[in-house]
Amino acid sequence: MMAASLLRRDKKSTAAHLKADLKRTDNSSGLRQLQELLDSVLNPERGSDPEALEWCKWLLAGGEGFDEFCLTVRSYDNATLCGLVWTANFVAYRCRTCGISPCMSLCAECFNNGDHTGHDFNMFRSQAGGACDCGDGNVMRESGFCSRHRLKTGENVPLVPQDLLLMSEMVLPRFIITIIQYLRDGYTEPESAADRDLQKVLQQLEPQISFLEELTKMGGAMRTVLTKILTNQQTFKELSMGQEENVYAKKNYEKYLSALKSSGLVSVEERGTGGAAAGATESPGGALSLLGATAAAVLEDSSKEEDQDGLQGVGQRKRVKLSSSTKDPSIMDTLKHKCFLEELLFWTIKYEFPQKMVTFLLNMLPDQDYKITFTKTFVQHYAFIMKTLMKSHESDTMSNRIVHISVQLFSNEELARHVTEECQLLDIMVTVLLYMMESCLIKSELQDEENNRHVVVNCGEALLKNNTYWPLVSDFINILSHQSVAKRFLEDHSLLLLWMSFVSFFQGMNLNKRELNEHVEFESQTYYAAFAAELEACAQPMWGLLTHCKVKETHEYTKTVVRYCLETLQMWFDAIGFVDEPALNQLTFHLPLHRYYAMFLSKAVKCQGLDLDSLLPDQEMLMKIMVHPLQIQASLSEIHSNMWVRNGLQIKGQAMTYVQSHFCNSMIDPDIYLLQVCASRLDPDYFISSVFERFKVVDLLTMASQHQNAVLDSEQERPMLEGALTFLVLLCSLRIHIGMSDDEILRAEMVSQLCMNDRTHSSLLDLIPENPNPKSGVVPGSCSFEEMLSAVADFKAPVFEPGGSMQQGMYTPKAEVWEKEFDPIMVILRTVYRRDVQSAMDRYAAFLKQSGMHTGNPWPPYKERTPLHPCYRGLVRLLHCKTLHIVIFTLLYKIWMDHQNMSEHVLCMVLYLIELGLDNQVQEDKVEEEPCIEEHCHDSWFPGTSLLSNLHHVINFVRVRVPETAPEVERKRERERERETPPSTSSESSTYGQSSRRLTGNWRENLREAQVFSLVAERRRKFQEIINRSNHEASQAARPKSSSSSRWLPPGSPPQLVTEILEIRESMLSLLVKLHQKLSAKQNSLSLSWLAEVDPAKHSHGDGITAIERILAKAATRSRHSKRCLQDICGKVCPPIPPKKNSPGDKKSMDKEERRQRARERQQKLLAEFASRQKSFMETAMDVESPESDAVMDVGSSEPLDSEVLYDCVICGQSGPSTEDRPTGLVVLLQASSVLGHRCRSDTPKRLPTTDEEQIYPEDTCGATHDVRLSIMQRYFKDSSCLQSVSIGWDGGVYVQTCGHTLHIDCHKSYMESLRNDQVLQGFSVDKGEFTCPLCRQFANSVLPCRPGRGTEAGAWHAPSNKSMATLVKEVEDLQEQLGIFPVESNLSKEMESVIKDIKNTTQKKYMDYGKNPGSPDNDFLFMYSVARTNLELELVHRGGNLCSGGASAAAKRSCLNQLFHVLAMHMRLYSIDSAYNPWTRLTQSTPSREPEFCDEEHPEVPMLFRDVPSLLIIFILTMPHPLRKEHFTCVVKVLYSLQYTQAVVALSIRFSREERRAWSNAGAAKKNTPNSDKSWEALLAHVISELTKAKDVYDTNSEDSSVLSSSVWSPQSIEFSLQKICLPFLRLSCLLQHHLYGDSLPGCPVDEEFSLLAGCLGLLGSGQSAGPLSSAAGLKWNINAFDMISQWCSEVMGLSDTPAQQSVSLLVQDPQWVAPHLLQLPDNYNTIFQYYHRKSCSSCNKTPKDPALCLVCGAFVCLKGHCCKQQGVCECVLHSQHCGAATGIFLLINASVIIIIRGHRFCLWGSVYLDAHGEEDRDLRRGKPLYLCEERYRVLEQQWVSHTFDHINKRWGPHYNGL
Repeated sequence: MMAASLLRRDKKSTAAHLKADLKRTDNSSGLRQLQELLDSVLNPERGSDPEALEWCKWLLAGGEGFDEFCLTVRSYDNATLCGLVWTANFVAYRCRTCGISPCMSLCAECFNNGDHTGHDFNMFRSQAGGACDCGDGNVMRESGFCSRHRLKTGENVPLVPQDLLLMSEMVLPRFIITIIQYLRDGYTEPESAADRDLQKVLQQLEPQISFLEELTKMGGAMRTVLTKILTNQQTFKELSMGQEENVYAKKNYEKYLSALKSSGLVSVEERGTGGAAAGATESPGGALSLLGATAAAVLEDSSKEEDQDGLQGVGQRKRVKLSSSTKDPSIMDTLKHKCFLEELLFWTIKYEFPQKMVTFLLNMLPDQDYKITFTKTFVQHYAFIMKTLMKSHESDTMSNRIVHISVQLFSNEELARHVTEECQLLDIMVTVLLYMMESCLIKSELQDEENNRHVVVNCGEALLKNNTYWPLVSDFINILSHQSVAKRFLEDHSLLLLWMSFVSFFQGMNLNKRELNEHVEFESQTYYAAFAAELEACAQPMWGLLTHCKVKETHEYTKTVVRYCLETLQMWFDAIGFVDEPALNQLTFHLPLHRYYAMFLSKAVKCQGLDLDSLLPDQEMLMKIMVHPLQIQASLSEIHSNMWVRNGLQIKGQAMTYVQSHFCNSMIDPDIYLLQVCASRLDPDYFISSVFERFKVVDLLTMASQHQNAVLDSEQERPMLEGALTFLVLLCSLRIHIGMSDDEILRAEMVSQLCMNDRTHSSLLDLIPENPNPKSGVVPGSCSFEEMLSAVADFKAPVFEPGGSMQQGMYTPKAEVWEKEFDPIMVILRTVYRRDVQSAMDRYAAFLKQSGMHTGNPWPPYKERTPLHPCYRGLVRLLHCKTLHIVIFTLLYKIWMDHQNMSEHVLCMVLYLIELGLDNQVQEDKVEEEPCIEEHCHDSWFPGTSLLSNLHHVINFVRVRVPETAPEVERKRERERERETPPSTSSESSTYGQSSRRLTGNWRENLREAQVFSLVAERRRKFQEIINRSNHEASQAARPKSSSSSRWLPPGSPPQLVTEILEIRESMLSLLVKLHQKLSAKQNSLSLSWLAEVDPAKHSHGDGITAIERILAKAATRSRHSKRCLQDICGKVCPPIPPKKNSPGDKKSMDKEERRQRARERQQKLLAEFASRQKSFMETAMDVESPESDAVMDVGSSEPLDSEVLYDCVICGQSGPSTEDRPTGLVVLLQASSVLGHRCRSDTPKRLPTTDEEQIYPEDTCGATHDVRLSIMQRYFKDSSCLQSVSIGWDGGVYVQTCGHTLHIDCHKSYMESLRNDQVLQGFSVDKGEFTCPLCRQFANSVLPCRPGRGTEAGAWHAPSNKSMATLVKEVEDLQEQLGIFPVESNLSKEMESVIKDIKNTTQKKYMDYGKNPGSPDNDFLFMYSVARTNLELELVHRGGNLCSGGASAAAKRSCLNQLFHVLAMHMRLYSIDSAYNPWTRLTQSTPSREPEFCDEEHPEVPMLFRDVPSLLIIFILTMPHPLRKEHFTCVVKVLYSLQYTQAVVALSIRFSREERRAWSNAGAAKKNTPNSDKSWEALLAHVISELTKAKDVYDTNSEDSSVLSSSVWSPQSIEFSLQKICLPFLRLSCLLQHHLYGDSLPGCPVDEEFSLLAGCLGLLGSGQSAGPLSSAAGLKWNINAFDMISQWCSEVMGLSDTPAQQSVSLLVQDPQWVAPHLLQLPDNYNTIFQYYHRKSCSSCNKTPKDPALCLVCGAFVCLKGHCCKQQGVCECVLHSQHCGAATGIFLLINASVIIIIRGHRFCLWGSVYLDAHGEEDRDLRRGKPLYLCEERYRVLEQQWVSHTFDHINKRWGPHYNGL
């Protein structure tokens, strides 16, 4: 009741009154009143009510306005942190130099106010949202704080007065419980209602939560109050359950409990039995009670619904459930809320993390107490978060929001440690992760498909496919980066075991089975999920742990992990039922347990100095461990040999991902390291034979020329053999984990990437496998990276090719790197695509050729290796085992014998292995001795294991199994037929140092002697041996005799195999020598003398011959014995062979060589010819600008003068004249252009505004000035006369350009038809008439007909005449009187009309209609001559604004102006000029004043002095009949020059001050009477001044400000200079016109002589006048008395009664001086633009655009693709491009730093003019590095804009459909 009365009063006074009551000591009445008021205001049953919010604001303020209250509270802000919270897409900064945690981020304001010069920082777009860490010393170094947070603000802030926040403390708890009650009410379980309702509930709460957010921003004082309320358990108890009588609150509380229940959570009271529960709950873990049932029941419960979701997927395998008795159930399903904060978080999770709530909770974090409580609450809800996340449909957004919170909490080491200790954070995380993965386990099918007991995750599940687990994993990685937390983890063995079992879920996931019959019908893409899961869930936590195992002190940790790895591996082997052979045709790339084991081993040896053997298991376990990694290596080879092709492309994708730079150091590197460890500890013969068996090439390794392979097709044998050998080379020569230091590794990685291709800095950073843990030493971009880069590479600055394709800054290897460090083996290891290896070899070959070291096709160079770490010395034994030597021997023999499936690569790898063996000897201590007597057993090929001694061991006979059809069997049969006994072995062929037993001719003997070899048997025997040795150490098992192993061959495979004996009598050395001969194609390629001067170092680069020489040299220098054998072999081979032995076969091969040589020469010749042709074509056709090459179509200059011009048609190829019936046309591109209109008077380009103060004024541009001029004229003068006194086309003029190629117009029409039918259209529209030139592919859209007849006006037309001026003037007048004759209707005239139509359609209507009555002929007339004017003016601009450079110009070469003039002239002559108004008469005769005529007209004609002289020139020339005699042209120029000169004099006189005018008038009057006074400017100036002084106030208008203008005194020189300057533009234009009409050349000259030169060319000056300083007046030729003429012109001006003087003066002063057009001047640093514009709001809709853009021509700020600013379906950028550039727009996209060009209906991405420090673009600002303006690129852009070549240079155009 009291409340009701309070409610009626106004809020302000009520609040004041209540506050006063509450301040009293006895405040009970005040409290009661407040409670009642709040009960009625905040009645939750009323829903969310804006009125309630108003009340709260007034009450908090307690009587003052809410805004003032905010300010007051802010003044007490004591926060030292920034804590600004942002959401996704916000632009923030990260500085690695200042960050302690890798997640550190700063808001733009704090970043810009801190000093980060020279730091390694970048700008980024936030993915998930974040908060500013400025001021937080736990996350970043204090040196990086900004100026605001550097001061410890807390100290000097006054204490908060007691009563300020009194009301807040009373009111807010009620406000918060209202929100909570509302959330309880609104929540419905997803089953019953659609999820949309949640959004609705949240929308209604929006204002309330925003209000809370506002409060948090008031600063520290208010946050303290909020923290108190949120964490107070008493208040929560009182308000949460509601008082007894309040029914609503009771119901509401029950809703909350049921929500808890339905979440699978139990509040602790219900679980406990009796009072014990209460005691248990108060334990430090809070909710971690250990009572209650096991989790199994809950799991079952949740599994039901999950299974129903899961089994809808087709053919999904049944999930496996584990009974989870291992884990503490309370982690998963107990929650109790004791304060507002906890329940708020609960609802935040229930509602799937609404953005507003998240921001509110994070905004509170700067309060330290809050931070700790909130972190604990978050951890307590962790399991619940995971459950909600798994059920959520919006898991992506939810994940982002979760990480947004957790990254703020866990990046802080202090806090993470605290929670780990207090709340068992690690247990919770590991348990939650396990629980999560358990929801998607399936039975593994690896190895033993039936009885496999192992379970793995199913990669097809949404959980893995959508990466739903990443928030949890990323939190885990985040806390493991803190040393204190990681140590706890490594010390807790039960946790480690749990983690290992988690990792084993991924062991063997995503199993591939090789398809053998048909192609798999559905390619699964699950491998993305599998690789991501292994990298994120297994590898990254592993790298995190490894960083803490770097020092000796931590070696216990390493031992523990290794022990558990081995135990888990053993369990895994048992579970999958693995004995000794892997299952066929199965492949998994995922062995995280192996990799954990490998990486911890590597760290233990490398950093902690542990003994390797102490960490290794027994031999049998090593054999098992080696199987699966080896299987992967063999399968990689199979995949590249197309054996898995039926599994689809995805298997190739897996093979590539496995070696790709982000994965390789967590996958292939540990695998290879593990294999190296196994190889160094296992029996080498066993290892080698396992390798060849896994690679399935055992059957291939036989001396026989034919064999059967049970497992491979013949086309797969070669790639698999190459794979096996390459793998062995890799295994023996890689030193990444077994000898190289980190710097060496970085260097090797960098060199291998640079050798494949030149790289940009960023791609190099991306390609070099960094140590994936962010806190590790080698961070990309750290100093070591930069130093290394400058050591191995040279920077190639970004260059521009004339074609316009822009290069980025690239790094390329230094020469010495190619020479000494190029390592093909490393390249092979790191290439994702096989073609990169080829690319590296090609680049290497190019380098050798260029430096002259080797010209042919080089072989991969052999590189010396870093010495092995002593622990791994055993690896060398691989190279010194008989098995490998037998394989090498067999392969050398096979290559020499040309058996099938051998290749150069095989030989290369075999030689590499031999050389590795020679360089890595096993026993260094033994002096080399004569080899010992060979072993007793007859199946051994070689006496010992040392490669050096085995090299020269000769092998005589070999027993082989061959098919019956093999040539060997044939040979034997022949022998038997001839009853011939085989010759006995002679003594010298048996091994040296061995008593040579003579062999009888008895076959049986030989049989016993012959070598037999079976890899498989050998391997079985070794395996047996090892197993026995480990089982019964004492009894050495007898070594089983290896039989000829027929039992391993498939029985009964046709044809039958028989045993044969081959006579070989070779040693490895002799085979090498023979191969040398074979390669060099010379009989005695190695002479004895060669051995004497060998030096292995000489042979580092070259081909196979060099490689063999290098090996032989090494063998000879390292062993006397080898040297002796070599001398013998060479001696035997060397004696020249007598000629009679020359068999026909040899001759054939010689002929073959010669033939090949000749063919090669022919080919070279053809290629050279082709190249020169191509070059000449390129010069004529393609090159966009190179003045050197001659004009393609030098119209008729070379032909005899009177012949017709012949044109080549580029379509039909015929050559002929252009005729009326079959006209020829030039391929042209018409485009509207406003480039001229954007010219300004000042030299410096306008600056782009980057602050609110700066602006750009468009009024001073050429286009604007001309518009103003025309509109003034139209106000006072007759319209038709105005339209002939100016030119338009400054904005939206039509520019015509050609590539110079011609075609018949009828050919062109059929060409267009064919283009229209061809559906595959490249970026142009045929319907708009667009096409590409058939010859040079330049873009075009029209054809300009060529006029039949002669070329440039020749002969008689050029003859100089000596007619008097008067005669010529009369003749010109007569010519003008001739009426234009309508052309006869012909094909030519039709084409001309259609071209005019094209020209008109090119530009927009508004640029053509300037007249008062649109569509009048005057309008057309103006438009036509303006087209000619625009093209002349643009050519002038392209020539640099003057004609000093002479004739050589790009524009001249391809000019189509001549043709254009003819087309325009034909149309203009249809409008004859009424003779009464013909300006010619007014220029050449003194006409009687026509006053009376004016009376009936409202507007007079435009006075001559106001007219634009160049326009008049073009009008005269185009309206007179063609061809025009040169004398007439010169006459017109002379007459117009005098008008131009008079205008200049008038303009000058207006600039003088009154005194100067008087002085010059007097000085000139004296000269008036002298002869030739009409050629002296003094006289003319005086006359003009006296004439115009008569006029009313022409000179008075600006007298007051003119004194300011002319502060400088005018001297005769400066006047002369100014006059020349004003007349120059007219002279330039006339000269150009003359050049195009008559073909006169334009000689070049220095700038200061331009005037005299042009005047001479135009015939204004006689020939003798060039000496002495030139007076501009000397060129004047007056037809009648000059002074009369000038008086007449002046009187026209003075006759204007109704023109205000101000206007007439502005019309008199024409200033035609325009500077070349420029784009805006951009700031040097891109950040300046970005910071100002990316948050700027759009002028038309006042929202911040999603994609803001800037016009670089005028600086307008526009929305790209913004729907807000659309007009009639056209988006703003397109609209602006039409308005500003006549459909050409150049826009800088603010958020992407790139420039897009809009040209008409097409657009293209041009690239960026801002590059980073390494010369690279950063499109979309992904890397966020600082960008700087690249002047060259900007110049190129500007130049393309000015020269209108966007269409030709940029290739990738697409239609924009008005959507930009």
